[in-house]
Amino acid sequence: MNQQTIDRIRKFTEDRDWDQFHEPANLAKSIVIEAAELLECFQWSETEYDLQHVKEELADVLVYCRNLLDKLGLDEDEIINMKMTQNEAKYPVEKARSNSAKYDQL
Repeated sequence: MNQQTIDRIRKFTEDRDWDQFHEPANLAKSIVIEAAELLECFQWSETEYDLQHVKEELADVLVYCRNLLDKLGLDEDEIINMKMTQNEAKYPVEKARSNSAKYDQL
């Protein structure tokens, strides 16, 4: 996410004095709620969906994720790279390529 977008999200929250409502648990709940709304876009068909609606719901998830990152003082690149390192160890290419099994089943 570029800095201009991050600043816009922060300004939106600040202008409305909503940080007071952004406890980590509230933001985590909001992420799950918005993710469920994203999933609803695919409820009746995995191939026929409204892309605009998908983009709106995905954006809601990302905005709440950005707010949670800020609230917890986390860097998205740092935590994503940390998790990718873990995933690379759990899912080595030679075992996981073209295989959807969970790591403990490889």
